Amino acid sequence: MTDNAIPVIDPFVLFDAWFAEACDSEPNDPNAMALATATPDAAPSVRMVLLKGHDERGFVFYTNAQSRKGSEVLANPQAALLFHWKSLRRQVRIEGPLAEVTPEEADAYFHSRPFVSQVGSAASDQSRPLDSRQTYTDRVDALRAEYEATGEVPRPAHWTGFRLDPAAIEFWTDRPNRLHERRRFTRDVEGGWTSTLLYP
Repeated sequence: MTDNAIPVIDPFVLFDAWFAEACDSEPNDPNAMALATATPDAAPSVRMVLLKGHDERGFVFYTNAQSRKGSEVLANPQAALLFHWKSLRRQVRIEGPLAEVTPEEADAYFHSRPFVSQVGSAASDQSRPLDSRQTYTDRVDALRAEYEATGEVPRPAHWTGFRLDPAAIEFWTDRPNRLHERRRFTRDVEGGWTSTLLYP
């Protein structure tokens, strides 16, 4: 199937098609994406996170809101995402504002995670200095012992999710001789989309 065979009126439709293909072809973590944030004075930072939900409302990831990325998101709630699917030789760039998910959404996802992952998140003061790894593993062991009877850890209030509501989505396809193809969608004031090809 060629890229041009996919309807391009709606970028969510195109993303769904590409993501489904990536899930079949990528050897590890097809939902991995680079998340770029910035401080209020525009100092950037970027890291890999996992996409945990997407629909027409946007693209969702979860984190500790007291971490570096969480602090930057809360102080400057706009970001950019990048998916790179090497097996397909494709990229998708997404830009837009961020909003926190509801407590119900955060609870549901937190408790869908394996018990040990819940323990690890609750035990971590993410991004803060750690005197030794033993301190962290001791915390993990203590929480595991406290909650193993129920198999569920209460979600920490600072552990939450954010949804990026895209203002722009760009699809990049590798072509021979570096004659790549780029198609950018931008959202208009009425919530619709316009699309244009870009020079590579």
